[in-house]
Amino acid sequence: MAVNSKIDWTDATWNPVLGCSMRSPGCAHCYAAAMAARFTKPGLPFENIAVMTSNGPRWTGEVVCREDKLFDPLHWKKPRRVFVNSMSDLLHEKVPFDFIHRVFEVMAGAHWHEFQVLTKRSRRLRDLSRHLKWPSNVWMGVSVENDDYVSRVDNLRSTGAKTKFLSLEPLLRPLPNLDLAGIDWVIVGGESGPKARPMSSEWVIDIREQCQSAGVPFFFKQWGGVNKKKAGRLLDGRTWDEMPETTSRRGVAPRSGGRSNASVGSI
Repeated sequence: MAVNSKIDWTDATWNPVLGCSMRSPGCAHCYAAAMAARFTKPGLPFENIAVMTSNGPRWTGEVVCREDKLFDPLHWKKPRRVFVNSMSDLLHEKVPFDFIHRVFEVMAGAHWHEFQVLTKRSRRLRDLSRHLKWPSNVWMGVSVENDDYVSRVDNLRSTGAKTKFLSLEPLLRPLPNLDLAGIDWVIVGGESGPKARPMSSEWVIDIREQCQSAGVPFFFKQWGGVNKKKAGRLLDGRTWDEMPETTSRRGVAPRSGGRSNASVGSI
């Protein structure tokens, strides 16, 4: 079964890879590491993948490719938006290219879904892009938490992805000069949890205005903070749930719910 998600911009999650490692300041209070650290006992899904330390939850650096989960979306008949690897990064340096390629084949075969892939490893994404076939139902995104990492946007722009998006979460500093050329969607959100770093409303409003000027759909996910539920997600008195226009083939699953031989027969 698909794992239904509480993330506002997706419907479900699919994790053919487990485990990650810190890449940049946005990773400091990673929700996925915190979740994984709760399930590390022998026999549990994140055994040896995450640990609880005196400084909080941390990834061990172990990354596992899950053959048993690879074909799951092909059996989900109801069309949905699927966040790929909410508990990892598909472009992690320890994920072999062959496995990434097979994930892309499955996404192409499950054409009735839309898949949202998000990475902080944009250089590897750029380098591998020309070796991948980019089906129209795959949305490719990069995370940018401050202006030290805007080069990730350029790397994303160079890929063959049909739909390109930015996740500016956790937003840790203003991003006053975003180049949104070729970008189809922008998500903004503040960090949440007991050690959440603050996000200024001025930063959010500025990014929204940049999106409006560029004609790019804007999605405001949350203010975050210690109590994210109380802080909510209203901006100027309303929610901002704009989504990109896509050209994917999202529609009806095959009657069998099985594999699409034309797309994944080589797996």
